[in-house]
Amino acid sequence: MAKIISVHSFRGGTGKSNLTANLTSLVAQQGYRVGVVDTDIQSPGIHVIFGMDEEKMDKALNDYLWGRCAIEDTAYDVSPVLKVDGGEVAVMGGGIYLIPSSIKVGEIARILREGYDVSLLNDGFQDLINRLNLDYLFIDTHPGLNEETLLSIAISDIFLLILRPDQQDFQGTAVTVEVARKLDVPKMLLVVNKALPSFDFTALKKQVESTYQAPVAAILPLSEDMVRLASKSVFSLTYPDHPLTQRYREIAKQVMA
Repeated sequence: MAKIISVHSFRGGTGKSNLTANLTSLVAQQGYRVGVVDTDIQSPGIHVIFGMDEEKMDKALNDYLWGRCAIEDTAYDVSPVLKVDGGEVAVMGGGIYLIPSSIKVGEIARILREGYDVSLLNDGFQDLINRLNLDYLFIDTHPGLNEETLLSIAISDIFLLILRPDQQDFQGTAVTVEVARKLDVPKMLLVVNKALPSFDFTALKKQVESTYQAPVAAILPLSEDMVRLASKSVFSLTYPDHPLTQRYREIAKQVMA
C-alpha cells in the first residue's frame, strides 16, 4: 500500500519545496518508487530543484486538469539526472517521477481566472500510484488553506507541516494544525526550518511540541550552504555528508517508519 505524504506550510518562503525534494530523493535512494506532484499551481518551482529543463516540459499537471491527457503522461523520471556530489547517479533501484505544474503565464492565469475541478486531483493521485506502481507519493502543496490543500490533507497518510520560528508562522500553523485534526490525518509531523544556529534547539522543540501538541520531526538550522546553493539542485545529494542532510535523513526515516 502506497503512502501519500503532503508537505505544507501556512505561509510561503518556509522551504517547503526544498524539504519535499530532499525527502523524495532520500526515500528513493532506499530503492523505492516515488512520485512528487507540484500542486502549487499558482507559483510552481520544484522542477528547478530537480534540474528539469523547462523546455522539455511539454506536459504538466495543468494539462491533466484541463482534460488534455492522462495524469501519468505528465510524469517525468528525473532520477537519471540526479547525481551524488556531482558524481555517480543518486537513485539506484528506485525512481523519482515528477509531475510539474506549468510555468507558462497563460496556464497560470487560466487557473487563477477559472479555477479547476479539485476532485480530479484525488482521482489523479490514485491513478499515479497504480499506473506508476509507486511506493510513496509526495504532494508539494500551495501555501495557506484552500480547497486543493484541504483535499491533499484529507487523503494523506502523513501530513508534514513546515514552519519557521516566526510569530506569523506560529499563528498560521495553529490554524492549520486544527484543520488537520478535524480532517483526522493519521500522522502529523512538524518541521521547524531556518532556525538560527545560536538557538537552543532542544528548548525550541519542546516549545513547539507543547504549543501544538504534535511531534516535531526535526529542527533544521538556517544554513549558508543551502542559501548559497539557491535551489540549483537537491541539497542532500549535493552535500551527502552535511549535518543538514543528516537532519533530512532523520525526517525521511520517520516518513518511512
